[in-house]
Amino acid sequence: MALEISNGEAGPSENVAVIFGVTGLVGKELVKKLLSQCSSWKVYGIARKPDLIHIHNSNYHFISCDLLNPSETTQKLSSSLQDATHIFWVTWATQFPLDSPDCCEQNKFMLSNALNALLPRAKSLKHVSLQTGAKHYISLQGPFDNKVCCYDEETPRVSKGHNFYYTLEDLLKERLPVKVSWSVLRPGLIMGSSQRTLFNFMGSLCVYGTICKHLNLPFVFGGTKECWEEIYIDGSDGRLVAEQHIWAATNEAIYSTDGQAFNSINGFNFTWREVWEAIGLKFGAVVPGDMLSPEFMFSPTMADKGGVWKEIVAKEGLVETEMEDLANWGFLDMLFRCPVKMLGTREKADRLGFTTTYQALDSMLYWIDVMRDQKLIP
Repeated sequence: MALEISNGEAGPSENVAVIFGVTGLVGKELVKKLLSQCSSWKVYGIARKPDLIHIHNSNYHFISCDLLNPSETTQKLSSSLQDATHIFWVTWATQFPLDSPDCCEQNKFMLSNALNALLPRAKSLKHVSLQTGAKHYISLQGPFDNKVCCYDEETPRVSKGHNFYYTLEDLLKERLPVKVSWSVLRPGLIMGSSQRTLFNFMGSLCVYGTICKHLNLPFVFGGTKECWEEIYIDGSDGRLVAEQHIWAATNEAIYSTDGQAFNSINGFNFTWREVWEAIGLKFGAVVPGDMLSPEFMFSPTMADKGGVWKEIVAKEGLVETEMEDLANWGFLDMLFRCPVKMLGTREKADRLGFTTTYQALDSMLYWIDVMRDQKLIP
């Protein structure tokens, strides 16, 4: 499947973007926005494997590269990307548990490999945009304090645990040339479409809703009463996060060589109780009167449904995927039983001129339609 993005005739590019993690939820949106809205951009997309939906555009170049392999990274990137003006780092290494020393070291190693390949030759580099997340403000090891209303960008780092977000920020401070500015975006729950993302909320939700309809199962919310009724996490539409990346990377009035941090969130609070019924109806699933089911766990219930998903894919003529390409049941269990609220303020971005907002339900319904158009779900 190919995606054609028109940008008129290809001409000389004033800006050259390098997107690490181009097949992810935000990486894919970055490509589309840069090529569709900014005709002066040439874009390089970096990932280990290409996306199932290929982009055909004269100003887009995909490079398959394992960033954990230093010699391969140098060989494939050092000469190809010497004209880079902007780097977007929207990827991470997932082999080790979050908040572990190994996770920190592996992600530092991966970013170091990329910087080693690019920095000596990329003499025109202006800006690096790093994406982390709302976990910047908490430790998965606790203590969990839900008395905090919402976190702003100046909230001090958490001393307990090992947060690889801090490791990446510190590495940029250490390695970037003095003239290169950088920013860090901290999204909440990212909503988008990808087959190459570990924590894929919309993919998980869509597979769950599709299987519920196919097997005539009730579309229940398996989580705690607190997560059901209270505001626990910010939504971050992939379109908004990508747009904010470009805004921060090209707005020289807010450039900082010390790093400029922004929460990257939709701007409207929501509860799962408010949106769950509409989501279930969108899938055509059976929505019970009592949608909250604290005893329901996604991981054990859905673990044996891989064969059912294959049946659906074949019956509906969908793009061939394994259930695990889209769904992460452990992630849903963790999300809907989260022991701590991860809420941020977007006052800083609003004040500096970034005013794009989305309603969470609108985002979810939009991405369901996108995944249907891409033939990932029926």
